Amino acid sequence: MIAKPMLAGLLAAAGLLAAAPALAASGGMPQLNPKDFAPQLVWLLITFVALYLVLAKAVLPKIGSVLEARADRIKGDLDRAAALKAETDKIIAAYEKALADARNNAASVSRDTAAALAKVANDRQTEVGAALAARIKSAEGNIATARGKAMTEIQAVAAEIAADAAKRLVGLTISPAEAAPAVAAAAKERG
Repeated sequence: MIAKPMLAGLLAAAGLLAAAPALAASGGMPQLNPKDFAPQLVWLLITFVALYLVLAKAVLPKIGSVLEARADRIKGDLDRAAALKAETDKIIAAYEKALADARNNAASVSRDTAAALAKVANDRQTEVGAALAARIKSAEGNIATARGKAMTEIQAVAAEIAADAAKRLVGLTISPAEAAPAVAAAAKERG
């Protein structure tokens, strides 16, 4: 079986072969000879109808099916792209939500840690302050005791010095125990 496009080519070639003797006999271009207009119009009609039939029956349906398949493929690609975009948008939204949750969680942990550290520092400061206050109070007590002891010893030494000074200066013999009340009274006046 001969293909339809091939058949159209054969018909055109046959038309040229049939017109070749007339072309040679007339001595001019048949397209411009008014006597040859009728056969030219007939061949034009036959060629047009043959080409129309070949195009309408063989070529155009194939082109139409190719265009339809291409349009379907493009529509499918666009639908798939829209679905992937929607899925990507969902993934991005989930990512952003997870990121916001992580930031909030980190801020909460940071606040809780800062509060716990502040409490520990406050407790430690209170503990150290109490220990220092106790040590200061103990030291003040020790200082007061040492001062009292020193004052007593100073008064005893001052009483001995006063008794010795009275003996040397005035020639009066006084015991340190008798001079102690006078030294204590003088210390109170200065004191």
